[in-house]
Amino acid sequence: MTQTGGKLVTIFGGSGFIGTQLTQELARRGYRIRVAVRRPDLAGHVRMFGFPGQIQPIQANLRYPESVARAVEGADIVINLVGILFEKGKQRFAAVQAQGAKVVAEAAKAAGAERLVHMSAIGASETSASAYARSKALGEIEVLKAFPDAIIIRPSIVFGSDDGFFNLFGMLARISPVMPLIGGNTKFQPVYVADVAQAFALAAEGAVKGGKVYELGGPDVETMRQLMERVLSETRRKRLLFPVPFGLAKLKASFLALLPRPLLTPDQVVQLRIDNVVSPEAIKQKRTFAAFGITPTGMDIVLPTYMWRFRKHGEFDRNVVA
Repeated sequence: MTQTGGKLVTIFGGSGFIGTQLTQELARRGYRIRVAVRRPDLAGHVRMFGFPGQIQPIQANLRYPESVARAVEGADIVINLVGILFEKGKQRFAAVQAQGAKVVAEAAKAAGAERLVHMSAIGASETSASAYARSKALGEIEVLKAFPDAIIIRPSIVFGSDDGFFNLFGMLARISPVMPLIGGNTKFQPVYVADVAQAFALAAEGAVKGGKVYELGGPDVETMRQLMERVLSETRRKRLLFPVPFGLAKLKASFLALLPRPLLTPDQVVQLRIDNVVSPEAIKQKRTFAAFGITPTGMDIVLPTYMWRFRKHGEFDRNVVA
């Protein structure tokens, strides 16, 4: 590992689920890191991932260009991981994932950064019925317009110890006798967070060509029903999987969206109609993990390491089905 004289990386959203993994990965590679977040007072934990002074949280909000410019000043590499799953208050899809992406790209270019890596999402499309997916696509366009050599990475659903997908359904399996099943035939390609972090680190080092969009999916393609069955198997729970029609799900989601942190929104119901897998074009052109030389990790290896927490007797519950 090099010392603090190494290159400086600014990571927007570096204290989140994926950001935490990436911060650790880059710290191990010897980079100096600025973790740009809205609330740096809540991001102090990232400091422990490196040696003293290697990692510094800094305040930045994508809706305020001057704060973004400060965060990227002097940075050799800029990485934008910021995204939202639902809209609340001033945090709107267009403001964060389209306009915010533009602000970061323009600031990185103005600061003379040698590389920009931007996180989008599989399914991003200007013509999508989902506002989330449309904003992701518009963000990609703005990024490449401002920084033509930017590297854009689209992961599928990302899983790992602190994920918001398997942990959510694991919790539901623990407390509810019925598991709602929305879009049971929709396909997903879950990808391990450590593999995603490694891909971003390699992109930051210039291991893949810029000006391109890469799609990351794990080795397993499964339907929503199969994923829910995995949850039940890992948690040793017997639960009824109750299919919910999209129309009814959207109606219920309109009420859930009123919660401070909604479990489901109408736009997410729309997304559940669309397969979330690596496209045939990306596979054909090797704009996948293959471009990074990474063999993705399967769910069978990782899920047992943390889903045991939702079993009736925790890690001591090996064969009991509740």
